Amino acid sequence: MCGIVGYIGNKNVAEVLINGLRRLEYRGYDSVGIAALLGNELIIQKQKGKVADLNKKLNYEKFNGCTVGIGHTRWATHGEPNDINAHPHCDCNGDIALVHNGIIENYSAIKKVLIEHGHTIQSETDTEVLVHLIEYYHQTMSLVDAVQKTLTRVEGTYGIVVISKKEPDKMVAARNGSPLILGIGDGEMIVASDASAIVEHTRKVMYVSDGEIVEITKDTVRTFDLRKHELEKQTDKIDWDIAYIEKQGFPHFMLKEIFEQPETIQNAFRGRIVLDEGKTRLDGLRLTEDELNSIKRIIFIACGTSWHAGLIGEYLIEEYARIPVEVEYASEFRYCSPILEKGDLVIVISQSGETADTLAAMREAKARGVRVLGITNVVGSTIARESDGGVYIHAGPEIGVASTKAFTSQITVLILLTFYLARRRFMTADAGREFLQELIQVPALVQSILGKNDEIKAIATLYQHHRNFLYLGRGIQFPVALEGALKLKEISYIHAEGYPAAEMKHGPIALIDENMPVVFIAIKDEVYQKVISNMQEVKARKGKIIAIATEGDEEIQKFADHVFYVPATIKIASPLLTVIPLQLLAYHIAVLRGCNVDQPRNLAKSVTVE
Repeated sequence: MCGIVGYIGNKNVAEVLINGLRRLEYRGYDSVGIAALLGNELIIQKQKGKVADLNKKLNYEKFNGCTVGIGHTRWATHGEPNDINAHPHCDCNGDIALVHNGIIENYSAIKKVLIEHGHTIQSETDTEVLVHLIEYYHQTMSLVDAVQKTLTRVEGTYGIVVISKKEPDKMVAARNGSPLILGIGDGEMIVASDASAIVEHTRKVMYVSDGEIVEITKDTVRTFDLRKHELEKQTDKIDWDIAYIEKQGFPHFMLKEIFEQPETIQNAFRGRIVLDEGKTRLDGLRLTEDELNSIKRIIFIACGTSWHAGLIGEYLIEEYARIPVEVEYASEFRYCSPILEKGDLVIVISQSGETADTLAAMREAKARGVRVLGITNVVGSTIARESDGGVYIHAGPEIGVASTKAFTSQITVLILLTFYLARRRFMTADAGREFLQELIQVPALVQSILGKNDEIKAIATLYQHHRNFLYLGRGIQFPVALEGALKLKEISYIHAEGYPAAEMKHGPIALIDENMPVVFIAIKDEVYQKVISNMQEVKARKGKIIAIATEGDEEIQKFADHVFYVPATIKIASPLLTVIPLQLLAYHIAVLRGCNVDQPRNLAKSVTVE
């Protein structure tokens, strides 16, 4: 969950590293550091805090003439955030520097042996044992061989980049479970945790796979497996512009990404709707007609916001395609002895395509012989490469830690998948055309909701100081309630819980008094009157009610203290509208409370460790 960048070339190394770390700071932001080689000197500057804190103190002149360097922005796992635990770490002699993303599970045993052999371990991290092991082997062999030898002794996950005074014209990178991408430029190379640190330098990239070691000079790249067999690797091209990772006038990435949703929803369905036939086209699934017809059960596997999207997918597919669906937490899937049988289809959902728990669950499912598809945002990600097929959501880079546009893009893809399956079973072409015509209108409806942003901000002003919230919805709106509560928790640090509205009577109603705001998703649908009854129960206990309702519904004003209206649409597309005001409510409350909405405490964007 840390950000890694390494550079070799003719540009100012310190500037390249700091700019790259700024792009990667959403991956971790409790400490930061850079290291570079200048002749026979290894220069390291690191400290607790954010990239901006290091940048203020950085002596750029000290790095003049450096041609190779590495940088790191940390999300702490082993050892608290402080100057000593910050990366890069170096060996006893100050010859080698290393940055690492991941967890070395057997570090305690290795650390004990190193200390017995006279090594001094200064930090509390699991990472430092790596650089000392490399030091031990590098005495008698090349840097790439020392890295290869070291990695045969460690257990766990890693993405590492290493530099050495003994070989000042190269970097060595390696990966197992933590993402690394190599950008290939003209007389320069840049390696990073994701493409956001690379795209301003080059769009030509090579994805490093698990079990690979890469030896990098400014002009050459050699890739090996862990047995030191050289590998042939393909290159790819980044297909998005750097503007995607700039704020473009917005105060925060999160707000920018909320406002991008009319475009990103449209991108998710562009080219995939065949309106005249009332169906959708999803060529990336790579499923034959026989495989499609033999699906008996679908299992969605995901974490966090993606898990909520999976719950919405369950409602959609079971109602419209009549296929049984289960939704599993990726973190629990491997440990609950999952029963997978012939006719099961596993679909993993991950914005980054690198989520450690989801990736492990995908591999477990594949090992059990079932077909596994991926729904992800990042082209070239591990899930995209290792799954049997899948669908990209095309949301573009999402920098804000709290997911917004990726969530609605995931829902859009799940709607397309629902039609894809339903049209092969029970749905007629006429029904398909009617539904899809409504789906095409959704981006404009989302835009109209965003146009009322100030109304949500006004509500947020009234509730910014409350310490607890309940979010309630029924049917397909229940996962939306879960997502609304999660957003508030993530970025404002207010305790919030989402429940099915009818479950309120089975416990949570005990919490309701005049200090408890309750957010109801109460659009006009088949359970509307049931939700109104639940609202009356809250009102009778003096709870404060914020309602998300359908335009034109005046009845609801009798029960709610505040009403935010969304346009009417078909049920299948309604979560794409009802979640928007909940995202904005969380955003504005967090800003009013002075929280860092893009980099909330203790969270990182891509969870690449278990």
